Amino acid sequence: MRITTLAATLALAAAACTDAGTAMPPTDDPAPQQGNATGGADNTFDHPDSETDVWKLLQQLQEQGPPKYTARVHGCVKMKYETIGHVLASRGVDVNSNTNLSAGQIYRTSDQALGVANYAARQRENLELTTAAASKLFDVFVQAAPEIIANMPNRPECQIGGVGASLFNASNQCEADGITCLIGVPATASHVELCNLTIAKASDVETGKKMAVAALLAAAHTCE
Repeated sequence: MRITTLAATLALAAAACTDAGTAMPPTDDPAPQQGNATGGADNTFDHPDSETDVWKLLQQLQEQGPPKYTARVHGCVKMKYETIGHVLASRGVDVNSNTNLSAGQIYRTSDQALGVANYAARQRENLELTTAAASKLFDVFVQAAPEIIANMPNRPECQIGGVGASLFNASNQCEADGITCLIGVPATASHVELCNLTIAKASDVETGKKMAVAALLAAAHTCE
């Protein structure tokens, strides 16, 4: 009987020790609080499905070209100063003209506004089309328009089989072939329509032609 009582007492003591060993010690640390930086359904960005449809990707590559090509085509940087001169000369503009307020003179005296490189100050050419550069470039295009209209058909870049592409016909309507040579890409019906609309909305035909040529050049060589 005494042995049984002693065994029961030892069993109770062992159970008590086991419960004490598993009990969590008291702590003074407060419970974690939900703050602004805690992720949740209301403040966590819902990432889209990252799985790529290979067929859609293939179609995109076929339509737009590889990333290396599209990055260059869709880039929006300022046309380099030297390139502007080459474009003007290739379309019949005398970039070396000393005539006051001619396109060539404005181009040569506006190199700073057009973001030319300043090697003495170790500054590369500006790649961004600033407001000043865009305004000055459009001024050059407007002043260059009469020379381009008159001389572009004689440029070899705009001739096919010895026949030059004119910007306007005898009825003062815009010609698609001339626009194609002017902007360097195949002209669409929209190009021709907008060109004719610019002439129709101008105060006179000659002013309208100048504005049409300048607008087409600006659209082709800037991001506007």
